Amino acid sequence: MASDPKIHLFDEVAKHDKTKDCWLIISGKVYDVTPFMDDHPGGDEVLLSATGKDATNDFEDVGHSDSAREMMAQYYIGEIDTATVPLNRTYIPPQQTPYNPDKTPEFVIKILQFLVPLLILGLAFAVRYYTKEK
Repeated sequence: MASDPKIHLFDEVAKHDKTKDCWLIISGKVYDVTPFMDDHPGGDEVLLSATGKDATNDFEDVGHSDSAREMMAQYYIGEIDTATVPLNRTYIPPQQTPYNPDKTPEFVIKILQFLVPLLILGLAFAVRYYTKEK
């Protein structure tokens, strides 16, 4: 009689995200793919990018062969506790200072590039006007 599969918590599985220790969640099952890292046709980066989340969509989108699906059985280590899997991981962009074109150094440089030649031209005309013999 087969024993019940081990139930893993999401946080526990998410810790296994290294080349020498890689676990994936696919269709509610947990796989230790560490021995397969070097043999994966897409390279270990593909497997590492699927760690720390439910990788079912990543796995299905590629269109794996039947033999690839059969290979998964040898890496199966248990089930995932679905209550601990976050529904959606929302992307939070890093905070950036708002762009204000009136206060940037580039704006000052552009103004100076316009005003300095005008000032030189005005100064040249003034010198010419006041030093001109009458």
